[in-house]
Amino acid sequence: MASDDINEKTGLTSPLRRQLLKGMAAVPAMAAFGGAARSSFAADGVNTTGLAVTDTEVTVGILHSVTGTMAISETGSVQAEKLAIEQINAMGGVLGRKIKYIQEDGASDWPTFAEKAKKLLVNDKCASVFGCWTSASRKAVLPVFEQYNGMLYYPTFYEGLEQSKNVIYTGQEATQQIIAGLDWVVKEKGAKTFYLLGSDYIWPRTSNKIARKHIENFQKLEVVGEEYFPLGHTQFNSVINKIKLKKPDVIYAIIVGGSNVAFYKQLKAAGFDLENKQTLLTISVTEDEILGIGGENIVGAYACMKYFQSLDNENNKKFVAAFKEMWGKDIVIGDVTQAAYLGPWLWKATVEKAGSFDIDKVAAASPGIEFTGAPEGYVRIHENHHLWSKTRVGRARTDGQYDVVYETADLVEPNPFPKGYQ
Repeated sequence: MASDDINEKTGLTSPLRRQLLKGMAAVPAMAAFGGAARSSFAADGVNTTGLAVTDTEVTVGILHSVTGTMAISETGSVQAEKLAIEQINAMGGVLGRKIKYIQEDGASDWPTFAEKAKKLLVNDKCASVFGCWTSASRKAVLPVFEQYNGMLYYPTFYEGLEQSKNVIYTGQEATQQIIAGLDWVVKEKGAKTFYLLGSDYIWPRTSNKIARKHIENFQKLEVVGEEYFPLGHTQFNSVINKIKLKKPDVIYAIIVGGSNVAFYKQLKAAGFDLENKQTLLTISVTEDEILGIGGENIVGAYACMKYFQSLDNENNKKFVAAFKEMWGKDIVIGDVTQAAYLGPWLWKATVEKAGSFDIDKVAAASPGIEFTGAPEGYVRIHENHHLWSKTRVGRARTDGQYDVVYETADLVEPNPFPKGYQ
């Protein structure tokens, strides 16, 4: 739908548009992105491969689950991408063109993601796609993007072990999250034993494989249990009893989607006190999920992410204010939501550096692209198409937010293929 339709559909009023423009103060790096949008670039010069680009518009795709078990996690990504698009359009667009988006629902089903990705690339000829959440959905669409030479901006922290010309990974990979988080909990809590939990698909299984190797081979510590559950699973009492018997120093949880609601409620009902007695470290529960879980059921748990809504910097304050203005004062913002917000901005920067919407030129121009206006702080695209970013650990509060208890002093270099973890 065109930008004017976005306004009509979402009810964006003139005051809101003014608020979005105020939010531009949160992205002061636009000058470094190649200057203001440039309408002097004729369509035939900036689009030589038949993408949906005219002299006034450029079409992109949004592809996330807004139905099914993953909707609890992915809705925030959709909202963030629409906010970024609205803000970019308010500034004049990309190379003088307003962004029009076509949204498709992956419906928490991996074959559906592949089908919708093909539609966006082949039928709609989208200049880029912002989408996916689970690694299963990303793996399903990756061959499509590579076959039809599309560009995907993927926002979720993930297991690594992947690199593609056709993907920009705006979340963190394993060395920036899994390994860094385990090192933190061993140092700060003196942990020696771990119980690994996960939903039953690619990301949790591969992440826990990496976690186990790090714990056993590098930290010389012990994994005392490892269990997986189908997406949407809601009965955790059996594994909770096993955890009680094993008494691990750390419960390492990579459960996703709606299953988190049942798991944390049942954990509390079984007498676990994450605030004072047991240590739980997650890499999958953001503020978005806590809305469903309830802060009182997860208070005291630790999460290793690169972004928390509570970050105290000017970029983030303006981002949070604009997000709430657009989507409601009670909305919350998690790590993946913020990483999704980065996608359209990084794409805009890269297109304007390349002076073209052509995928090959955008891919080639991506390394070194900077965004000093990111809510998480300064980020930069690495040659491997992942982002340099900080690692942080937060502790869950009763109000559903996190207190940041640790962050790296410097940006952590992404390394999707660490030695010894293959």
